[in-house]
Amino acid sequence: MSKKTKAHIRYKLADGKTIVPGCTTVLGLLAKPALVPWANKLGLQGIDVGKFVDDKADIGTLGHAMVTDQLIGQKTDTTDYSKNQIDLAENCALSFWEWEKNNHIEEVYFVEKPLVSELHKYGGTQDIYCRINGKKTLIDLKTGKGIYDEHGYQVSALKVILEENFYSVDEVRVINIPRAEDEGFLEKIFKPQELGTGWNIFNHLLQVYYLKKAA
Repeated sequence: MSKKTKAHIRYKLADGKTIVPGCTTVLGLLAKPALVPWANKLGLQGIDVGKFVDDKADIGTLGHAMVTDQLIGQKTDTTDYSKNQIDLAENCALSFWEWEKNNHIEEVYFVEKPLVSELHKYGGTQDIYCRINGKKTLIDLKTGKGIYDEHGYQVSALKVILEENFYSVDEVRVINIPRAEDEGFLEKIFKPQELGTGWNIFNHLLQVYYLKKAA
Protein backbone atom coordinates (compact mmCIF):
# COMPACT_ATOMS: atom_id res chain seq x y z
CA MET A 1 0.00 0.00 0.00
CA SER A 2 1.27 3.46 -0.86
CA LYS A 3 2.25 5.54 2.16
CA LYS A 4 0.00 8.31 0.90
CA THR A 5 -3.02 6.04 1.05
CA LYS A 6 -4.78 6.38 4.35
CA ALA A 7 -5.68 2.89 5.49
CA HIS A 8 -9.39 2.22 5.71
CA ILE A 9 -10.23 1.57 9.35
CA ARG A 10 -12.58 -1.27 10.17
CA TYR A 11 -14.45 -0.42 13.33
CA LYS A 12 -15.42 -3.40 15.48
CA LEU A 13 -17.41 -3.76 18.68
CA ALA A 14 -15.86 -5.19 21.83
CA ASP A 15 -16.72 -8.75 20.74
CA GLY A 16 -14.01 -8.36 18.08
CA LYS A 17 -16.35 -9.68 15.37
CA THR A 18 -19.16 -7.19 14.77
CA ILE A 19 -18.13 -4.58 12.21
CA VAL A 20 -19.88 -1.20 12.45
CA PRO A 21 -19.88 1.77 10.07
CA GLY A 22 -17.63 4.77 10.47
CA CYS A 23 -18.91 8.34 10.59
CA THR A 24 -17.87 8.96 6.97
CA THR A 25 -19.83 5.93 5.75
CA VAL A 26 -22.96 7.05 7.58
CA LEU A 27 -22.67 10.63 6.30
CA GLY A 28 -22.25 9.23 2.79
CA LEU A 29 -26.02 8.73 2.82
CA LEU A 30 -26.46 12.49 2.50
CA ALA A 31 -27.15 13.77 -1.00
CA LYS A 32 -24.47 16.09 -2.45
CA PRO A 33 -26.18 17.76 -5.42
CA ALA A 34 -23.48 20.43 -5.75
CA LEU A 35 -20.92 17.81 -6.79
CA VAL A 36 -22.56 17.13 -10.16
CA PRO A 37 -22.29 20.67 -11.62
CA TRP A 38 -18.82 21.02 -10.06
CA ALA A 39 -17.57 17.85 -11.77
CA ASN A 40 -19.21 18.92 -15.03
CA LYS A 41 -17.45 22.30 -14.87
CA LEU A 42 -14.07 20.63 -14.43
CA GLY A 43 -14.81 18.30 -17.32
CA LEU A 44 -15.64 21.19 -19.62
CA GLN A 45 -12.28 22.72 -18.69
CA GLY A 46 -10.54 19.54 -19.79
CA ILE A 47 -9.60 18.54 -16.23
CA ASP A 48 -9.62 14.86 -15.30
CA VAL A 49 -11.93 14.90 -12.28
CA GLY A 50 -10.57 11.67 -10.79
CA LYS A 51 -6.95 12.80 -10.93
CA PHE A 52 -7.86 16.27 -9.65
CA VAL A 53 -9.70 14.86 -6.63
CA ASP A 54 -6.96 12.33 -5.88
CA ASP A 55 -4.26 15.02 -6.01
CA LYS A 56 -6.20 17.33 -3.67
CA ALA A 57 -6.91 14.42 -1.34
CA ASP A 58 -3.22 13.48 -1.22
CA ILE A 59 -2.24 17.07 -0.34
CA GLY A 60 -4.90 17.16 2.37
CA THR A 61 -3.83 13.81 3.80
CA LEU A 62 -0.20 14.91 3.95
CA GLY A 63 -1.00 18.33 5.43
CA HIS A 64 -3.15 16.62 8.05
CA ALA A 65 -0.33 14.20 8.88
CA MET A 66 2.21 17.01 9.17
CA VAL A 67 0.09 18.62 11.87
CA THR A 68 -0.78 15.51 13.88
CA ASP A 69 2.73 14.06 13.58
CA GLN A 70 4.33 17.24 14.87
CA LEU A 71 1.91 17.35 17.79
CA ILE A 72 3.27 14.01 18.99
CA GLY A 73 6.90 14.66 18.01
CA GLN A 74 6.93 12.33 15.02
CA LYS A 75 8.55 12.92 11.61
CA THR A 76 6.17 12.78 8.63
CA ASP A 77 7.08 10.40 5.82
CA THR A 78 6.80 12.30 2.52
CA THR A 79 8.43 9.60 0.36
CA ASP A 80 5.49 8.98 -1.96
CA TYR A 81 4.53 12.61 -2.56
CA SER A 82 5.58 15.03 -5.30
CA LYS A 83 7.46 18.23 -4.50
CA ASN A 84 4.38 20.28 -5.35
CA GLN A 85 2.21 18.19 -3.03
CA ILE A 86 4.76 18.53 -0.22
CA ASP A 87 4.98 22.32 -0.70
CA LEU A 88 1.20 22.73 -0.61
CA ALA A 89 0.86 20.39 2.37
CA GLU A 90 3.46 22.45 4.24
CA ASN A 91 1.29 25.52 3.60
CA CYS A 92 -1.61 23.61 5.21
CA ALA A 93 0.47 22.83 8.27
CA LEU A 94 1.89 26.36 8.55
CA SER A 95 -1.61 27.81 8.66
CA PHE A 96 -2.41 25.53 11.60
CA TRP A 97 0.71 26.59 13.51
CA GLU A 98 -0.10 30.25 12.90
CA TRP A 99 -3.51 29.58 14.44
CA GLU A 100 -1.91 27.71 17.35
CA LYS A 101 0.13 30.78 18.33
CA ASN A 102 -3.08 32.39 19.59
CA ASN A 103 -4.71 29.15 20.71
CA HIS A 104 -1.94 27.48 22.63
CA ILE A 105 -2.37 23.73 22.91
CA GLU A 106 -1.38 23.05 26.49
CA GLU A 107 -1.50 19.26 26.29
CA VAL A 108 -2.15 16.69 23.57
CA TYR A 109 -3.99 13.65 24.89
CA PHE A 110 -3.97 11.79 21.59
CA VAL A 111 -4.23 12.15 17.81
CA GLU A 112 -5.74 9.91 15.13
CA LYS A 113 -7.42 7.64 17.66
CA PRO A 114 -10.16 5.26 16.41
CA LEU A 115 -12.98 4.74 18.91
CA VAL A 116 -16.28 2.88 18.80
CA SER A 117 -19.70 3.50 20.31
CA GLU A 118 -20.95 0.20 21.69
CA LEU A 119 -24.29 1.84 22.49
CA HIS A 120 -25.04 3.27 19.05
CA LYS A 121 -22.89 0.88 16.99
CA TYR A 122 -20.67 3.13 14.89
CA GLY A 123 -17.05 4.23 14.93
CA GLY A 124 -14.98 7.31 14.28
CA THR A 125 -11.39 8.53 14.36
CA GLN A 126 -10.62 11.49 16.57
CA ASP A 127 -8.14 13.83 14.82
CA ILE A 128 -6.89 15.77 17.85
CA TYR A 129 -8.02 15.57 21.47
CA CYS A 130 -6.18 18.15 23.54
CA ARG A 131 -6.42 20.89 26.16
CA ILE A 132 -6.68 24.53 25.09
CA ASN A 133 -7.08 27.28 27.69
CA GLY A 134 -7.95 24.64 30.28
CA LYS A 135 -10.70 23.16 28.09
CA LYS A 136 -10.65 19.56 26.89
CA THR A 137 -11.06 20.10 23.16
CA LEU A 138 -11.87 17.97 20.14
CA ILE A 139 -10.34 19.36 16.94
CA ASP A 140 -11.32 17.98 13.56
CA LEU A 141 -9.02 19.04 10.70
CA LYS A 142 -10.41 19.69 7.23
CA THR A 143 -8.79 20.73 3.96
CA GLY A 144 -11.05 22.33 1.40
CA LYS A 145 -12.97 25.48 0.56
CA GLY A 146 -15.26 25.66 3.55
CA ILE A 147 -16.79 24.25 6.71
CA TYR A 148 -20.08 22.62 5.81
CA ASP A 149 -23.12 21.37 7.70
CA GLU A 150 -22.01 17.74 7.44
CA HIS A 151 -18.78 18.61 9.27
CA GLY A 152 -20.95 19.65 12.19
CA TYR A 153 -22.82 16.35 12.05
CA GLN A 154 -19.51 14.49 12.04
CA VAL A 155 -17.96 16.23 15.04
CA SER A 156 -21.22 15.87 16.94
CA ALA A 157 -20.99 12.10 16.42
CA LEU A 158 -17.29 12.08 17.34
CA LYS A 159 -18.07 13.93 20.57
CA VAL A 160 -20.68 11.32 21.50
CA ILE A 161 -18.10 8.55 21.00
CA LEU A 162 -15.53 10.36 23.12
CA GLU A 163 -17.95 10.88 25.98
CA GLU A 164 -19.19 7.29 25.84
CA ASN A 165 -15.55 6.22 26.20
CA PHE A 166 -15.16 8.41 29.31
CA TYR A 167 -13.34 11.35 27.69
CA SER A 168 -14.97 14.64 28.69
CA VAL A 169 -15.34 17.30 25.99
CA ASP A 170 -15.61 21.00 26.84
CA GLU A 171 -15.23 22.37 23.32
CA VAL A 172 -15.48 21.17 19.73
CA ARG A 173 -13.71 22.90 16.84
CA VAL A 174 -13.43 22.30 13.11
CA ILE A 175 -10.35 23.88 11.54
CA ASN A 176 -10.01 24.14 7.78
CA ILE A 177 -6.36 24.40 6.71
CA PRO A 178 -6.10 25.62 3.09
CA ARG A 179 -4.14 23.74 0.43
CA ALA A 180 -4.07 26.48 -2.20
CA GLU A 181 -4.66 30.21 -2.73
CA ASP A 182 -8.31 29.67 -3.68
CA GLU A 183 -8.97 28.15 -0.26
CA GLY A 184 -9.05 30.02 3.03
CA PHE A 185 -8.27 29.28 6.66
CA LEU A 186 -11.49 28.82 8.60
CA GLU A 187 -12.40 27.85 12.13
CA LYS A 188 -15.71 27.09 13.76
CA ILE A 189 -16.34 26.50 17.45
CA PHE A 190 -19.65 24.68 17.81
CA LYS A 191 -22.30 25.77 20.27
CA PRO A 192 -24.02 23.11 22.43
CA GLN A 193 -27.30 23.47 20.54
CA GLU A 194 -25.50 23.00 17.21
CA LEU A 195 -23.90 19.82 18.51
CA GLY A 196 -27.27 18.61 19.75
CA THR A 197 -28.87 19.17 16.36
CA GLY A 198 -25.88 17.65 14.60
CA TRP A 199 -26.12 14.52 16.71
CA ASN A 200 -29.86 14.17 16.04
CA ILE A 201 -29.25 14.38 12.30
CA PHE A 202 -26.35 11.93 12.43
CA ASN A 203 -28.32 9.50 14.60
CA HIS A 204 -31.22 9.53 12.15
CA LEU A 205 -28.80 8.82 9.29
CA LEU A 206 -27.37 5.97 11.35
CA GLN A 207 -30.85 4.47 11.74
CA VAL A 208 -31.36 4.77 7.97
CA TYR A 209 -28.03 3.00 7.43
CA TYR A 210 -29.10 0.04 9.56
CA LEU A 211 -32.60 -0.06 8.04
CA LYS A 212 -31.12 -0.21 4.54
CA LYS A 213 -28.67 -2.87 5.64
CA ALA A 214 -31.49 -5.00 7.06
CA ALA A 215 -33.71 -4.60 3.97
